[in-house]
Amino acid sequence: MSNLAFGIINFPSKHIKVEGLEDYRPIAAFSFLGRYRVIDFPISNMSNSGIDRIHIYVNNNPRSISEHIGSGRHYNINSKRGKLQLLFPKYNDPDSLYNTDIQSYLENMAIIDRTYNPYVVIAPSYMVFKQDYDALLLTHMNSGADITMLYHKVDNAKEYYLSSNVLNLNKQKGVLSITQNLGNTKDKNIFMDTYVMSKELFVSLVKEANKTSSLYTMMDIINDKCSELDIRGVAHKGFFAALTTLKEYFDASRQLLDIKEANDLISADWPIYTKTTDSCPAHYYDGAQVKNSMIANGCLIEGTVENSVLGRNVHVKKGAVVKDSVILAYTLIDENVHVENTVVDKWCRLTHKKEIISPPDHLGYVKRNDTI
Repeated sequence: MSNLAFGIINFPSKHIKVEGLEDYRPIAAFSFLGRYRVIDFPISNMSNSGIDRIHIYVNNNPRSISEHIGSGRHYNINSKRGKLQLLFPKYNDPDSLYNTDIQSYLENMAIIDRTYNPYVVIAPSYMVFKQDYDALLLTHMNSGADITMLYHKVDNAKEYYLSSNVLNLNKQKGVLSITQNLGNTKDKNIFMDTYVMSKELFVSLVKEANKTSSLYTMMDIINDKCSELDIRGVAHKGFFAALTTLKEYFDASRQLLDIKEANDLISADWPIYTKTTDSCPAHYYDGAQVKNSMIANGCLIEGTVENSVLGRNVHVKKGAVVKDSVILAYTLIDENVHVENTVVDKWCRLTHKKEIISPPDHLGYVKRNDTI
């Protein structure tokens, strides 16, 4: 049924900024679990749901995301009738007032008009979760709602999701309003930046938002329409992460070291597609010790790795210790270096400073291509 819908994968609002990592690439291009990029999850959700015409909006630093997606063939998109399109806004400065989703849609309205699908599914590029959009579209159509919005109920909103928005619902799951999470209560319905609506309504909302204010977003215009339109929330179940801070990225990565959590997100019947990188399997030398970690292919492990995620071609030398950390690809951890509670970006060499240890409540970050 999802061939009735085309997909839009949108960039996050400009108030979201992941310190360090986002200086070099958009959140969609972040390495995740050693072998994936964050963008692989929304594209795979749509591909697995039968949506094969997908518009991906990129608002800054497009090189890494363009290189990773390429032709899109690795996402199992039907090339005869489907297509992945990268679309770029005129105002590509992420700090520009005019860099909004509405402005991006307007600039690409000719492409939207040419799509034949009567419905649209809009999903975020900075959240990680599994969702069957075919089932969500069927729920939307059967309900008769104008707009269906996906949310995830959490009980830790005082500490997490502080850059996310909240759906305020009535007893019938009707959306009363959308507000920012202020961290004042622990139980919240976190909005997953996911909408289902007809293409006709989508286009009319884009035009009305632009007429109302040049700075309006899709969320702004929908929030204005809560009393006029039939807007309903649908609860999401399973693993969910919003990567809006370095800590949330770190915690989501390490949460998936739990095999039950990982199997909920990635399974044989719901694969996560990604660009293939052919290299040899990880090599574990005599004396190496690895506990509760994800080690990508191409790694060389001579030392100790605990409760950590290592990207491709990371070398942990003899006597080195990596604990409670996320190490991105092509990094060298030299002999007797101890790394703990730290995110290390790509192409780093940790060799002279022997202790790189941060407190658990204040993560360390080593910038890309740095030598320490």
